Amino acid sequence: MARLTIRGVSKSFGATHAVRDVSLDVEDGELVCLLGPSGSGKSTLLRMIGGFEAPTEGNILIDAKDVTSVPPEKRPTGMVFQSHALWTHMDVFNNIAFGLKLRRLQRSEIRERVEQALALVGLADFGKRMTTQLSGGQQQRVALARSLVLEPKILLLDEPFASLDQHLRERLRQEVRDIQQRLGITTLFVTHGQDEALAIADRIVVMRDGRTEQIGPPDRIYREPETEFVAGFIGSMNFVRTTVKDGLSQHAAFAVPVPVADGEIVLAIRPEALSLAVTKDKAGAAIVHRSIDFGTHKVVDVDLADGARVKVMTSGNSDWIKGMPVEPVATAFRVFRDNRLVYEFAAASKLKNDRVFGHA
Repeated sequence: MARLTIRGVSKSFGATHAVRDVSLDVEDGELVCLLGPSGSGKSTLLRMIGGFEAPTEGNILIDAKDVTSVPPEKRPTGMVFQSHALWTHMDVFNNIAFGLKLRRLQRSEIRERVEQALALVGLADFGKRMTTQLSGGQQQRVALARSLVLEPKILLLDEPFASLDQHLRERLRQEVRDIQQRLGITTLFVTHGQDEALAIADRIVVMRDGRTEQIGPPDRIYREPETEFVAGFIGSMNFVRTTVKDGLSQHAAFAVPVPVADGEIVLAIRPEALSLAVTKDKAGAAIVHRSIDFGTHKVVDVDLADGARVKVMTSGNSDWIKGMPVEPVATAFRVFRDNRLVYEFAAASKLKNDRVFGHA
C-alpha cells in the first residue's frame, strides 16, 4: 500500500514543545502504535501525518513523496477520530458516502463501495439507520468505514476506542487488526493503553515529553525496556531503589551481584520474574500483605522490611496467607541509573545470562 517516512519532525505551540525531533519509518502494510501518557505528543504527531497540523521542523513523506505542505484532503491518508465525528442529520449510508460524493463518482460506484465498506466492518444491514440509533461500537465502525471507503494508502487511528467499555474495546481492536491485515493497509494507531498496543501492534513507539523513548516489536518493548520510563509504562513492574557497593546490591531482600560502579540504582523486576519461599526467620523477613486470585494465577503483594511493596505472580493453586513471612527471589532483573539501562540479568536465558552496558 504505502511507506511512511518521518524525518526530524518537531512541533511547537509558542514556548511549548509538543513533538521533538521524531524520526520514524513505517513499512508497507505495517501497524505501528504510538504509545505514551497524555501530553507525550502522540496525537500531535498523528495529526501532522494527516495534515491537520503543520510541523515546525522536519518532513513527512509517503512513498518517497514529500507531503509536509499538502492539505489533509489531498493526502492519501484516512483518519478515524476518538469522537467519531459523524453527521447526526445523515443516515449511515450517506455518512460513509460523503467523501465519495465530493469526488463526484458515479452513483452506482458510490453505492457499491459503501456497501463493500459496510460489509467489511460488519454493518451490512445498517445503511438506512441514523447514527443516533447506533451504539458506541457501531458508530466507531461507521467512522472506520468512512475512512476505508476512500481507499487511503495510510490509515490513522487516534485513540478510537477510548470511550468504549473494556470488552467492546477488546473486540473492536481485534476486528480492526483483522481488517488491517486483510487489506494490507499501512496503519498508525495512537493509544495510551499498553494492553492495546501489545495486542495489535507490529511495532510500538513509546513516546514521552514529545520524544521517542524506544521503538521496537511488542515482545522486545516488554522484555527488554531500554529506559526506566519504558520499564514502568509497559506492563506491571516492581522498582526497588537501592545502592551498589563493591559490585553488590545493598538491599536486604535483593542482595544480588550488580557489576556496575558504586552508587544509586533502581532494580526493575517483573512480577512473573519473582518467586516466593516461606521462611521461618521472621526477623527482617518480607511479609505477605494480600493475595489476589485471578483464576489462572495469583498476584501476591509483599511488604519488604524497608517499607517497599512488590508484586509477585504465582500459580493459581498456591496458598499465601496475610502476615506470612516469605523470601522473594528474582530470576531476572534489569538495573537502571538515571533512567538508563546499565545491567541486566536473566537466570533462564539460553544466551549469555547477564550484560553490562557501556554507561554503567
